[in-house]
Amino acid sequence: MASSTATEKRSSFKRFADRIAVDEVEPGLTTTQLMLTNHDLKPVEPARRQWGPWNFVGFWVADSFNINTWMISASMIVGGLSWWQSWLCVWIGYAISGFFIVLTGRIGATYHIGFPVVARSSFGIWGSLWPVFNRAAMACIWYGVQSYIGGRCVYIMIRAIWKSWDRDGIPNTFSEDSGTTTADYVSFFIFWFCSLPAIWFPVHKVRHLFTVKAYVVPCAGIAFLIWSVVRAGGVGPIVKQPATAHGSELAWEFVKGVMSSIANFATLIVNDPDFSRFAGKPRDALWSQLFTIPLGFAFTSFIGIIVSSSSTVIYPDSDPIWDPLLLLEKFINDGGSGQRFGVFVIAAAFSLAQLGTNIAANSVSAGTDLTALLPRWINIRRGGYICAAVGLAMCPYTLLTTRNQFTTYLSAYSVFLSSIAGVMICDYYFVRRGYLEVKELYDARKTSPYHFTWGINFRAYVAYIAGILINVVGFAGAVGNDVPKGAEYIYNVNFFGGFLVSSFVYWGLNKLFPVPACSDKWMEVGDEIEDLRVAYDNQSSGSQEFGDDGVGRTYKDDGKVV
Repeated sequence: MASSTATEKRSSFKRFADRIAVDEVEPGLTTTQLMLTNHDLKPVEPARRQWGPWNFVGFWVADSFNINTWMISASMIVGGLSWWQSWLCVWIGYAISGFFIVLTGRIGATYHIGFPVVARSSFGIWGSLWPVFNRAAMACIWYGVQSYIGGRCVYIMIRAIWKSWDRDGIPNTFSEDSGTTTADYVSFFIFWFCSLPAIWFPVHKVRHLFTVKAYVVPCAGIAFLIWSVVRAGGVGPIVKQPATAHGSELAWEFVKGVMSSIANFATLIVNDPDFSRFAGKPRDALWSQLFTIPLGFAFTSFIGIIVSSSSTVIYPDSDPIWDPLLLLEKFINDGGSGQRFGVFVIAAAFSLAQLGTNIAANSVSAGTDLTALLPRWINIRRGGYICAAVGLAMCPYTLLTTRNQFTTYLSAYSVFLSSIAGVMICDYYFVRRGYLEVKELYDARKTSPYHFTWGINFRAYVAYIAGILINVVGFAGAVGNDVPKGAEYIYNVNFFGGFLVSSFVYWGLNKLFPVPACSDKWMEVGDEIEDLRVAYDNQSSGSQEFGDDGVGRTYKDDGKVV
């Protein structure tokens, strides 16, 4: 009887699991392949490759206009830099970020696969799950942070209409050291709830949101810039303010400013293939990203820097206000109904900015990553809603209480992702020389060139850990522990440290222990792919493997393609 009951429970569970499973992507997939494949993980078919160069321009213009970018650049003023020194940091940092973006984005644009699948080529079929989980967890945390910032926009919008909506006047149910109040948390929940419908749309269609944002938000940012400059009595008093840091302190603040800009891009550097895979052709994701990123982010940062600097003129008795939303709140308090209306419009535009950034950098990324963890039951849409739920459940406001906590979190965030990026870029450009067997990225059999050892490429993991270890001691110093000065200096350039160490270690290990499915010369065959099926019965087996173009290729003993 007990055996019968257990059988019935297993049968009920199986029926429930089958009921909530996503639609099968193609017939003939084995049970193992169902744990590697679904519609959102497969190479993007031509019908969905709808992103042209101007879509990428609109995407990055829209993404550049967000409060996070503003806060990073303006916080450099607080760190002791002058306005032009801060802006130079931004140009350098985002130009470097744009270069890294096109390196990873080319992989997606050429083979039309996202980050979780790209990671299988370097970390292994199963070994890729940890970096994917790492990226998904970070995206969920960052979703909560961006949502809380968006909630502050909502708070300002409500307060601009009803000044009684005051965090100091409304009874507070949170502790004083929590980092939030009842009014702030309710505003956060309103923004979070209103963001849910945007997660529903597929990635190849959500580009229209970025187009709208690219027109609306810059106008609001320029209006805020003009308003602040006029109140400060012109640009003159702003640009005359000197740097407050000097000597070596100034030099290291400059370096940290550059690295903060790069850290702001650490997530997108890794997962740009999630978007570039929808490009019509690789060139569409090249120049449009390489130039738009430094231009767009430098323009937004310029607004943030000037507005932050103007606050020292408008409010001479206070420190520079590096948070634009705090400055808007001050405008509400010392202005009439007309000024409050202006604040409302700007805050509404900023809330749209946060929505677009959250969808682009976090919701889609987390959805794609979670899809790779459980593709049988999770697609991008479901993953996006899981990300939103985690973002609500965490306490994002604790990361935004001070400038130091904010920048420390950014730096720690980039340490892990820089090592992943180092392995991925080295694997594609220097080890495989642009050659990928895409069908094999969905093959868990031992004959797959990406199976390595038990599905894990230990070369990648050794390099990944080495890239993290170089920054561990410095990170301990960043959170308040006594560490050698040398470790602090290394940590100041944490992204480069992690990226270079992981890249060189991975390259060296592949020289000693070569991996299969590599090419002796540069050979990208993505444009030749026509058959996008991944079921095993569509592939051959034996010593000869079939390439993505259907042409059989034989490997030499060292794994190179003959």
